[in-house]
Amino acid sequence: MRIVLAEDHFLLRDGLIRLLGAYGHDVVAAVDNGTDLLEALGREQPDVAVVDVRLPPNFTDEGLRAVLAARKENPDLAVLLLSQYVEPLYARELLTSGGRGVGYMLKDRVTNGAQFLDSIQRVAAGGTAMDPEVISQLLVRKERDEAVGSLTEREREVLELLAQGRSNAGIAAALFVTEKAVAKHIGNIFTKLGLLPTDGDNRRVLAVLTYLDQ
Repeated sequence: MRIVLAEDHFLLRDGLIRLLGAYGHDVVAAVDNGTDLLEALGREQPDVAVVDVRLPPNFTDEGLRAVLAARKENPDLAVLLLSQYVEPLYARELLTSGGRGVGYMLKDRVTNGAQFLDSIQRVAAGGTAMDPEVISQLLVRKERDEAVGSLTEREREVLELLAQGRSNAGIAAALFVTEKAVAKHIGNIFTKLGLLPTDGDNRRVLAVLTYLDQ
């Protein structure tokens, strides 16, 4: 894959370049600030952008603002955010900005290269890769919404695992239920969130986006 990387810490940025290169991916641009990130995204049109939320000069939300601006021009730009902290507002803004292929990982909770690379691949393919801690805080924020309130506890668990990018088999294994039961729960989630069958939309991704945007 062709990847644009935005990370202001030199050692981490260099380490990510080496890791991605070792697995055959091409880091076509590696930048350390939001201005250069936005320019690189427009110039390179990467398969996926791996972006630290907080970048110079202010270390607030420069990375996020750059990818949001880029997705206005290219809604299908795949983005995996990296952060030291859970910042639900930033995650929600990206997830509800339209398009597909989004993720939010906490740096300290990425424990191995295979996990990180799997997240990048899921996002590049148009799916989601959300850290469970991020999802947990987002779920708490939406607890009182009417559509969310209609979901059972099991359906919320299934939706949380969907947001992490799990397959039906993966969800079944995590919850110790059958794949048939998972499929039934997912069908109920689609119905309660008003996601009718369509030819072109990935309802698994839309379920997560709709859920967070209720």
